[in-house]
Amino acid sequence: MHNQPRFKPLAKSDFYTDLRSARPPVEGTVARGDLRADSYLYSGMIPGSDTPGEYMPFPVNEEVLARGRERFNIYCTPCHSRLGDGNGIVPTRGFARKPPSFHIDRLRKAPLGHFFDIITHGFGIMPDYAAQIAPKDRWAIVAYIRALQLSQNASADQIPRGQAMPSPMPKFRGDPGSGATLPESAAPSKAQPEEPK
Repeated sequence: MHNQPRFKPLAKSDFYTDLRSARPPVEGTVARGDLRADSYLYSGMIPGSDTPGEYMPFPVNEEVLARGRERFNIYCTPCHSRLGDGNGIVPTRGFARKPPSFHIDRLRKAPLGHFFDIITHGFGIMPDYAAQIAPKDRWAIVAYIRALQLSQNASADQIPRGQAMPSPMPKFRGDPGSGATLPESAAPSKAQPEEPK
C-alpha cells in the first residue's frame, strides 16, 4: 500500500513562504456549533453594552422551569440550598464564606442577566460553571431562581384564587420517612360531585 506524503502537525514546510505546514483558517471561519449569532443568549448582557438584561432570550414554560430546577438541584444546591437561602451543605460544613440568599432585596431586584453572568464567569469565591452548564441550561436555572424568589416573597394578591395561604401540609400514610426513605403520601380526597336533582 502506498504511504501518501503528508505533513506532521506544525511541522516545517518549504512549500509556503512562511515555512508553516499548518495553514491559518480562512478569515471569518466559525467552528461548527459556535456561531453565537444571538449575543444576549450567550452573555446575558444587552448587545453593545455591559448592562445585564432583564428578559429571557426564549419563552419560559413548565418544561424550562423543570429543567432549571433539575440543573439547580445538581449544581447550585450544595452551596445555595434547595430554597436558595445560602444554607447548603457546603457552607454548613465550614466553607470559608456563606453565599448570599437569593431572597435579599438586592438579589430580588437584580436583572436576570446578572445571574446568567455570575453562573458563566463566577463571582468572588464561586467558580464559573460555563464548562459544565450549557447556555440554555444556565438560562433555565435563572428562570428557576426567579421562580424561587417569587415563591418565597409573593404577596397575598399574587396568589391564585382558591389557593390557601400558606398551602396545607401534605397528608402522609403510616410513619413518616426515616430520611433514607421518602414518606408515603396519602391519596388526595376527591369530593364527590353532587347529582343534579
